[in-house]
Amino acid sequence: MSAAVKKDAHPFNKQNLEALLNSRFFYAPAFEIYGGVAGLYDYGPPGSSLQANIINEWRKHYIIEEGMLEVDTTILTPAPVFETSGHVARFADWMVKDKVNGEVLRADHLVEGVLEARLKGDKEAHGILADAAAAPEGEKKKKKKNVKSTAVKLEDSLVQEYESVLAQIDNYTGPQLGELIRKYNIVSPDTGNEVDEPVQFNLMFDSSIGPTGKQKGYLRPETAQGHFLNFSRLLQFNNGRLPFASAQIGRSFRNEISPRAGLLRVREFTMAEIEHYVDPLDKKHARFDEIQDIKLMLLPKDVQSAGRTDLLEISVGDAVSKGIIDNETLGYFLGRTYLFLVKIGINPHRLRFRQHMANEMAHYAADCWDAEIETSYGWIECVGCADRSAYDLTVHSKRTGQALVAQVTLPEPIVEEKVVFELNKKNFGKTFAKETEQVKNAITALDQDGLLKLQGDLKNGSAIINAEGKDYTLTPELLTIEWKTFKSHTREFTPNVIEPSFGIGRILYSVLEHSFWAREEDVARGVLSLPPNVAPTKCLIVPLSSNESFVPLVRDVSAKLRKAGVFSRVDDSNASIGKRYSRNDELGTPFGVTLDFASVQNGTMTLRERDTTDQRIGKIDDVIAVVQDLVQGTIDWPQACERLPAYDGVQAVAE
Repeated sequence: MSAAVKKDAHPFNKQNLEALLNSRFFYAPAFEIYGGVAGLYDYGPPGSSLQANIINEWRKHYIIEEGMLEVDTTILTPAPVFETSGHVARFADWMVKDKVNGEVLRADHLVEGVLEARLKGDKEAHGILADAAAAPEGEKKKKKKNVKSTAVKLEDSLVQEYESVLAQIDNYTGPQLGELIRKYNIVSPDTGNEVDEPVQFNLMFDSSIGPTGKQKGYLRPETAQGHFLNFSRLLQFNNGRLPFASAQIGRSFRNEISPRAGLLRVREFTMAEIEHYVDPLDKKHARFDEIQDIKLMLLPKDVQSAGRTDLLEISVGDAVSKGIIDNETLGYFLGRTYLFLVKIGINPHRLRFRQHMANEMAHYAADCWDAEIETSYGWIECVGCADRSAYDLTVHSKRTGQALVAQVTLPEPIVEEKVVFELNKKNFGKTFAKETEQVKNAITALDQDGLLKLQGDLKNGSAIINAEGKDYTLTPELLTIEWKTFKSHTREFTPNVIEPSFGIGRILYSVLEHSFWAREEDVARGVLSLPPNVAPTKCLIVPLSSNESFVPLVRDVSAKLRKAGVFSRVDDSNASIGKRYSRNDELGTPFGVTLDFASVQNGTMTLRERDTTDQRIGKIDDVIAVVQDLVQGTIDWPQACERLPAYDGVQAVAE
């Protein structure tokens, strides 16, 4: 076996990673030969495969493992849907403009970027001063001079202020961000120009449906609403039983104010979302015991509000029992999210779960946690796990008049008295004609207090009800309102929704960063240590000769790998074997098999592992069986080494 691999022999170099991703066409700016459009990217062959493999793992981890109901709903959505959901009014970020050139910047990102840069400069200054203090007397004065030219030394009180602001950056309103910009003299980092006051900008792309343009629509900014509008059908498909979950993988669109940082902030992206419907009186999860002992790094809202970023390491079970995480189902999905991200290549030591603070909490959410992954861009939100309560189903039901509810059978019947109305259909229809339905819907939407008030008004002769902005007069001849006794064997309720929402592009980029390193002996030899389950190509086939005798052998090995379900590629170029393997190390290919003249004569083949470069040898069928097990994850490399002897460079030509 090879010596231990030193993946940290060289510091992470983002420029080298970006050069690799560009040269290997993982992804690239869309419409590049036309100058490109900010926030839009195309995936090349390895990037497309990597994304597809991540999605495939997500589908297995959630849809198959949890027995979820998969849907595929439309991207183009009529305006009333997002008016009802609150997106038209609230789905917005705060932006500022450069007062000189009009460049638009997102306000919170501007404040965050400038303060982080100042803190970074301060840390550099601390390092220089420490060096100066340790230097010989003759050099101290010279070293201290470097402080002004290299970094700005901040007062300790200002450092604390900046750190406190950054800990709460997601909790500020637009006016508060404006105050911070003025207080700390924050200007555009590109031009040095002042910026104006923050204003809200709605992130949805609007459109029109049909040739007349009269029906307004939007490109969806999330997939969630398609789930909710189909709730009744999904409930029926699930035989009326709760809890259950629907899942969807698809495109979403957000008109980002200033898209930067590659795949981390784009205008078109792939989301994978789950809507888990639960009884609001019972948010336990049947499989909670499976994840309750998983320890997570949590950043609770009260810690952030105090201006700190201390992480709390705690098991999911303890976090739920102490009320840090609101309920079992939310905790269950946080634990499952942790397992999924680690399985596809995220470093668990660079993963935390941050709770939303009051001002940043979505209008629908009762509790929300973001899975944040640390990258060279800082901590990046990649997954949001929210308890959306009953908000969505309630507002859509109220707007459409459709009952989006579930029922459970009660162990003992409930007897209750309720105020109900009954229409005199003949008189009602004659009085309101074409407007009958909208007046009826307005009455139906009244709660018990509303019906009691209407009853009192009718006893005095007449009542007024507003339907779609117009007042209508009701009289005792049109309807009656009275108390009635009901005996119910079922309880009807609007389900609550727990929603894990995954940004696939952000996760993909984070996996690439966490997987990238350089060989200890050569910093230019980059490697992507992608796990076999998500690697674009699982196995490289390397014939050492272009001799015709190799052709049927290569064809046979390729066919056997395909039959084993292992995606492979052949590299029969004229490059050296080292160069061929090095190129595929950059692509993240975890395994490679080499065919030489001994393979033709003896039916043997060598197997190379990417990270260690360790090589093993065996009969072709035995090697393929080992590769199949490695790719499927049923064995790891040390176990593979127990099944195949080490290759010493001699056995390939012997026998």
